Amino acid sequence: MADLIETKARQTLGKAFRTHLLDPLGLTDATLGQTPKAFATLHWPEAAHYHPGLVYHSCLTGTAQEAAQLVHGLFNSRLLEPATLQTMRVARPLGGALAGRPWATHAYALGLMCGKTRTAGTAIGHSGAGPFSVNATYHFPDLSDPVTVAVFTDGTDEGVAENEAVRLAQVLA
Repeated sequence: MADLIETKARQTLGKAFRTHLLDPLGLTDATLGQTPKAFATLHWPEAAHYHPGLVYHSCLTGTAQEAAQLVHGLFNSRLLEPATLQTMRVARPLGGALAGRPWATHAYALGLMCGKTRTAGTAIGHSGAGPFSVNATYHFPDLSDPVTVAVFTDGTDEGVAENEAVRLAQVLA
């Protein structure tokens, strides 16, 4: 996929992300981490010894605030054509509730995790756990005041971050 983006954009993947996504959304701290050096400056000391080729083959890194801004921008800006955004949101159901996590139903869409939470309706975004941290960044379009929340924490339990994201979304809405 990176090769296709680089060919179409006629620039490196990092430059394409900066030009077509990060700069239009005003994100100045986020960067595409492709080398161990890029992980050395992250909050978690363990990240300094991480090689992105182990799991994350190019990973956007940055603050929780900018993670929320990025996902919010995807759903509330004109970065994507409406038809593209609609295609991106087509869910492929995976099942029902997951123990310890907020999902009543869960699915994957194009590059996104999505589903219905037990208490905050639809959530669209992504969760991830690595060897030293876990995060959840989700947009909640069903709330009376749709919000986007990002939670980063240490550990490896995605449920901790996802449940906190749902809680914060309800507080903010």
